[in-house]
Amino acid sequence: MLSMLGFGRSRRGGSWVQLLILRILYLTPMHGYRLLGEVNRLMAGRRPMKTGSLYTILRRMEKAGLLESEWDEEPSKLERRIYRPSKEGVEMLKNGRKRMEEQKRVLDEMMTFYNEHFREDLNS
Repeated sequence: MLSMLGFGRSRRGGSWVQLLILRILYLTPMHGYRLLGEVNRLMAGRRPMKTGSLYTILRRMEKAGLLESEWDEEPSKLERRIYRPSKEGVEMLKNGRKRMEEQKRVLDEMMTFYNEHFREDLNS
């Protein structure tokens, strides 16, 4: 069902999670563990992402040319990769706006339906 609304995979426009990762990294490049915290914070506890899942997605996105990474070389810190969107990733993020607008329209229509037909059920 979610993929029908555009929340699943899409070869052209990227998946919902890919767009979320690109959005976070566009503002602040960061390492995977911090990124995991940001993803889960933005998801507000709805289906928290697991560490292994995130690193699999990051590797796939980097292999697809959507992300770039480099090792953090500060001697006082643990070795870790810092991820940032590539030019292709930024383009995907820009193109994701149309998808978000379409998804929002569908969700707004669904909320209107629920408010019109099941408003009293929401209070119980």
